[in-house]
Order: sequence, then C-alpha cells, then structure tokens
Amino acid sequence: MQDGTAEEYAAIEEADAKYFADLPGRVAAAVAGLAKEGLGGYAVDRTQHSLQSATRAHRAGEDVEYVVAALVHDVGDPLAPFSHGRLAASILKPFVSPRITWIIEQHPVFQMYFYAPHMGGTRDARERFRGHEWFEDAAYFCEHYDENCFDPNFETLELEFFRPMLDEVFGRTPNFPETAAHI
Repeated sequence: MQDGTAEEYAAIEEADAKYFADLPGRVAAAVAGLAKEGLGGYAVDRTQHSLQSATRAHRAGEDVEYVVAALVHDVGDPLAPFSHGRLAASILKPFVSPRITWIIEQHPVFQMYFYAPHMGGTRDARERFRGHEWFEDAAYFCEHYDENCFDPNFETLELEFFRPMLDEVFGRTPNFPETAAHI
C-alpha cells in the first residue's frame, strides 16, 4: 500500500464510495438470507423472526434506529452463533447510539431469561448487568421484540417496507473516528 499512487488511491476511494453506498442492500440481503440458515426447532425461520421483531418495534412507535436494530439483531447467527449479539452490534455501532449498540450486543444474555431454564441453564445470567444504565432497556427489548417474535401467525411487514429505514440508518456518516477518517 505504501507504494500506491494518488491516482490509484483516488480509484480506490471511488470504488469504496460505491461499496459503502450499497451497505443497506447487503444488510437487507443478510436478513433475507437468514431464512436459509439451519437453526431448527423454531416455529418460524430467522428472517421471519427478524421481521416480526422489526414490525413490532415499528408498530410500537420505536425510532428508526431501534427498528433497524430489531431487524438486524440476529443477523450474526450464521457466522457467530456464540457471539451473534456482538457481531450484530458491530455492524450497527458506527450508525446508532451507544444505547442501541449495547442492547443488541447484550441481548443474547438477556434473552436467556426466557429459555435457559428449559435447557438446563439459568435465567439469571443477565443479573451480572444489574445496575447498568441500559439494563432495563435490554430487558424490555427481549421481552417485547425478541422472545415473542416466533409466532407463525403474526402478520409481519415485508423486508421491502424496512428498506428506507435501512437506507437512512446505514446511509449516515459513521459516528466513530477509526472508520470515519477515510470516508
């Protein structure tokens, strides 16, 4: 890279701009692709789960970044099944508030409250975060926009409905310095 010319880097910047502009499309494709993933046993596939989550958040009047976060909260499952919250939070982090990032990063631990006792685990794993300023926010997210979003009879909005929201959120200038410097 140190031997690159100004012209070469101008071409790279132009290509980067096109690539960054399509981020909302790639995120939408990742959500759609969750339907093909092999997590079995659930009443709905992960795409439908994600759409239910976003639909519920939208209908409840949550703001656009919250709705987008609900839509992508499980997008990390295929590649990071043991840390999918962290992966989804990393995707969102440059574009949403620290509160939303934290909720999505920690949601797998908070979600255990609802299912872990049925699988030999403890529902109290989230207690390690008790006292955190966003503890109740993460608990609320899981109760209202995650654990109840496996309903095969729920009428979800289509992924295309959320595309303008994806465009808005992922079209923002990234809000942390290490990436914003070259964009």
